[in-house]
Amino acid sequence: MLFSKLLIQWYLQHKRDLPWRNTQNPYHIWLSEIMLQQTRVAQGMPYFYAFTEAFPTVFDLANASEEQVLKLWQGLGYYSRARNLHKTAQTIANDLNGIFPENYTDLLKLKGVGEYTAAAIASFSFNEAVPVVDGNVFRVLARYLNIDTDIASAEAKKEFRKLALELMPKDNPAIFNQAIMEFGALQCVPKNPDCGSCIMNQSCAALQYGKVQVLPVKAKKDKARDRYFNYMVAEDANANTVIQKRDGKGIWQNLYEFPLIETDNQASIEEIITLVRDRHIFEKNIVSVSEMHAKTITHKLTHQTLHITFRKVTVDGILNNGIDYQTLKTFPFPIVIYNFIEHDFFE
Repeated sequence: MLFSKLLIQWYLQHKRDLPWRNTQNPYHIWLSEIMLQQTRVAQGMPYFYAFTEAFPTVFDLANASEEQVLKLWQGLGYYSRARNLHKTAQTIANDLNGIFPENYTDLLKLKGVGEYTAAAIASFSFNEAVPVVDGNVFRVLARYLNIDTDIASAEAKKEFRKLALELMPKDNPAIFNQAIMEFGALQCVPKNPDCGSCIMNQSCAALQYGKVQVLPVKAKKDKARDRYFNYMVAEDANANTVIQKRDGKGIWQNLYEFPLIETDNQASIEEIITLVRDRHIFEKNIVSVSEMHAKTITHKLTHQTLHITFRKVTVDGILNNGIDYQTLKTFPFPIVIYNFIEHDFFE
């Protein structure tokens, strides 16, 4: 088929030299695919190298502590990926003797492995003819074939998987899957693609109908909700502070943070002082509460926007469970708190 032939021709000329493309090792491919979910290649690459150096095999990853894994993942976001990665490594190491399932159906049974990741591992490692469908694939096929199905709809993935499977050369599914994702990442980009230089420009339906900028169709997301996080950074007579571990199923599960007061809107320093005293946040007498950062930090997540402030709370005496600055830096934190500790903690 013309599309597949042109696509693979383009890929062989333009593909990036990425470490997970030079192997069929399912461990490395699995790592890369989990890391690159909702993450750009340039951002994910250093993490891939760090993980493969720290944990050369799935057994090494399985035997690591969750805190080691979260610390190494720090800054990559969507931390449930790291927790699932760790649990799945333990399943593969302990229950499957370190051997990855060799087909799409069995790969899907692994925790944190969805249809896209299972298809990637099955095709790249085991040459199974199963298509990958991610944002790049949606965009390329929607434009090339002039498909106006809402890609956020329930039926879209099934429709696009069927189309991709029909277009895929069954004797080499791996190169087709790599090619269509790379084409979407480098050539058929979301905004203002260079259609004049595109190898598909004589056969692309969206280009012929003037619909490149409107495809693929995607329903607008609901507006992210605002949350106001007020972190209390304690300092005792030894210049030690305290942190706590986030539990529950919300954001940043099992990462660390300073004691937190969440408010319904932006709180003044006077309101925070009252809340700190009323809620007995610290077991010691409070000497003073002051701002530590000139501006409120806005931190955007998928479905919420965090407005974060850090306040210094000087306490009388010595804190129980107090830790010094060097110890503090060894814990895994959300990146916004880690950056504060690295750059603004002593302001």
